[in-house]
Amino acid sequence: MEIIRKSNAIHKDKPDGTQVDYYLQHEYEIHYNTIPPNTIQDWHSHNIIEEVIFILDGQLEIMWLNKKVKKKETVNAGDMIRVENSVHTFENNSDNTATFIVFKLLLNTKDNSVLFREDKNLPQNNNND
Repeated sequence: MEIIRKSNAIHKDKPDGTQVDYYLQHEYEIHYNTIPPNTIQDWHSHNIIEEVIFILDGQLEIMWLNKKVKKKETVNAGDMIRVENSVHTFENNSDNTATFIVFKLLLNTKDNSVLFREDKNLPQNNNND
């Protein structure tokens, strides 16, 4: 078991007011993002890394390019976005702060969904002896 405290994260206050805590690991990276109202992030993409984004609180507009055509969708708390390698940005055009977690992953092409679903061991004796 390893506990990674917030005090061990790399904290950044971006010029637009966005606050990010970066939790860097050897195999993956997780960001905890807080975006103030009426803020837009820079457009960006990744060549190899895939981002998966989970909205914790608030509402964001995600914008991305699909074959050079700009697309836009509203995402809310509980929504998840698989960014893949798209050029994208987020905008918080509400009056409330939005928070989300970014999982940055290096993926292989193997389908591990069965492993994720079934890899759980339960102790034979649940009496905590």
